[in-house]
Amino acid sequence: MEFLIYVGAGISLIGIVGIILSVIQVRRAKATAKDDDELKARIQAAMPLNLGSFFVSVIGLMCVVVGVILAP
Repeated sequence: MEFLIYVGAGISLIGIVGIILSVIQVRRAKATAKDDDELKARIQAAMPLNLGSFFVSVIGLMCVVVGVILAP
């Protein structure tokens, strides 16, 4: 079950990259937004990436945990 550990770690890393991209999007939005409505729209546009990345990261971590539990 070591394979599951490595696959889960890779999936978690993909999720972490997505979270970092989401943070970068929000920081750029805060720096360039002209008013509150534009800032709110840009942050709402970044939310699906943020939530999806957290979901992918959690799935990867669950794979790691299952792999560790099933490893001899």
